[in-house]
Amino acid sequence: MYSIDNKQYPCSTSLTMKYIGGKWKAVILIHLIEKKRYSELRRECKVITERTLSLQLKELEEDGLIIRTVHTNKPPLKVDYELTAFGRTLIPLLQAIAQWGIETAEVLKL
Repeated sequence: MYSIDNKQYPCSTSLTMKYIGGKWKAVILIHLIEKKRYSELRRECKVITERTLSLQLKELEEDGLIIRTVHTNKPPLKVDYELTAFGRTLIPLLQAIAQWGIETAEVLKL
């Protein structure tokens, strides 16, 4: 049993899924292995609605996995997103998930 932020997680997998679970979090995180501007991320994640992308980015930031940097020195406003040190610990897991998807698509001829 794990207790984080007054929430109980019955196993390590449920704790992991708290951070990367859902339809889009892992997708967003793998795109953020390299620092990206919001517009780049939006372009790379076309199938995610703008509202959903914004909400997921806020959750990832609240969870400490990404940093949002706003550049206000000149118009137009620019916003960057990048993984935190904590977020970078997920890179091997995200790459393994992506590789599994590639191999599964080949096996199933998708």
